[in-house]
Amino acid sequence: MTAESSSLSSPSQAEHVGLPVLHVCVTCRRGGPAMDCPPGAQLLERLQTLLAAEQQAGEAPSAVLRSVACLAACDRGCTAAIAMEGRWTWLLGHLGAEKAEDILAYARLYAASAKGTVMPSRRPASLANMVLGRVPALLYNEQEEP
Repeated sequence: MTAESSSLSSPSQAEHVGLPVLHVCVTCRRGGPAMDCPPGAQLLERLQTLLAAEQQAGEAPSAVLRSVACLAACDRGCTAAIAMEGRWTWLLGHLGAEKAEDILAYARLYAASAKGTVMPSRRPASLANMVLGRVPALLYNEQEEP
């Protein structure tokens, strides 16, 4: 998988309208040594497995996955960023494959929110310390325009 590729069968962009995009750092090592399958890549693989299971069950996907080479939060890995048009983009840290189900639950709450804010009391408990920062929605929109 390349550093900027999407997961699953790469449906068209039109099919992703209304879905959050979860950018997962596949190089995150949680401060450990270099390895063939770092924890960030393991997180992406687990999320892909869960999304495939949603698809097989006939459920709407929770998010669109994109792998990225680095989110520059190495001391707080594994990291991801969640973004969606018209909503805040959030940089998330302290993640791992063991939190994948909760990350997708958070993605569903994020998608249902008006501005991309999910109060800590509504997040899964395992994600209590995940927020590292946020970026205004305007920057995301500018990035996506052709």
